[in-house]
Amino acid sequence: MSSKEDILKKYKANIREQYDMPDLSDIRAITYPDPLLQFMNMTKSVGGNAIEVEEGRDVNELIRELYPDAKEIASNLPEITIATRNPDEVGRARDLNGTDVGIIRGSFGVAENACVWIPQQMKEKAVCFISEHLVILLKKSEIVNNMHEAYARLSAETNSQEPMAKSFNDYGYGTFISGPSKTADIAQVLVMGAQAARSATVLLLPE
Repeated sequence: MSSKEDILKKYKANIREQYDMPDLSDIRAITYPDPLLQFMNMTKSVGGNAIEVEEGRDVNELIRELYPDAKEIASNLPEITIATRNPDEVGRARDLNGTDVGIIRGSFGVAENACVWIPQQMKEKAVCFISEHLVILLKKSEIVNNMHEAYARLSAETNSQEPMAKSFNDYGYGTFISGPSKTADIAQVLVMGAQAARSATVLLLPE
């Protein structure tokens, strides 16, 4: 028996009272009349940027306009033709160091807090965090109201055959990203890009 199992066994042996789990079936989570608008407003409030892309607009041209000085662009998305690095083809994660812009695809967004669910669809997930600037492609129809709906969707996708869900199951990894990386732990000074991207832009795509 490991030390962890031994400690848990002692805890269980000394429980005096037990309580049933609360009924969570009637939770009334927050909803919005316009989840897309709420998502865009929340993205800006957490330091990110959300842009609605017009029908027929070339996202490659748009990204170039947003980051004209970017030299190293990493993406494995087939529609991204301006990429200079492919996270599926690098030998190791550190080979992505020096990436100016990383371009990835989100599965769905959450209006409540501007989170975007990113299942790992690339060999080296470091592209999500090592890039100086992060661009997330997201269909604007794929916005849920709150985290309750988000986790319900993740549960449903576990057994789904949809490409996004299959990718998550294959790699066994996914993460929520909300805006750029930031911290104010030291001297209460806000620092952008402390652990990951210094900026994050969500491009909201038409169907």
